Amino acid sequence: MPHRMRPTEELRYLILAAQREGNRLLLQALRPLGITPSQAEVIRILQDHQPLALNSLGDLLVCESGNSPSRLVDRLTSAGLVDRQISAFDRRHVELTLTEEGRRLAGQITAIEEDLYRSIDAAVEGRDTDQITGFLRAFVADLPAGRALARRIAS
Repeated sequence: MPHRMRPTEELRYLILAAQREGNRLLLQALRPLGITPSQAEVIRILQDHQPLALNSLGDLLVCESGNSPSRLVDRLTSAGLVDRQISAFDRRHVELTLTEEGRRLAGQITAIEEDLYRSIDAAVEGRDTDQITGFLRAFVADLPAGRALARRIAS
């Protein structure tokens, strides 16, 4: 006799499938740029909020929530996309900014994200997404990734 999924089990797997497929599409689109979705998220956050201290960047990251983004930033710095400068206000803090190449790449990432959002817009056209968005927001509200997203929305 086949296993019948509970509605919550199906919901769990639908969330997982949507996340994986969305990430796969984004990874595929970013591949020609030579960056990962996590690296793209760092670049886009810096584009919107630079200069930014490393810990402040970590507070806004959904892809690495709860972890230090040091390795991500190290890779982007080595690639010439992010610049690290000692803060003029507090020498213990390092401020992160995009280099000229990083700013150029941020524009390309924005275009890729817009394409992804248009696909999602088309898929949800005619559907009320307020309930599912509200549910998902409440579901992750007290979790690290949910708090990072809330800080991004508020900033």
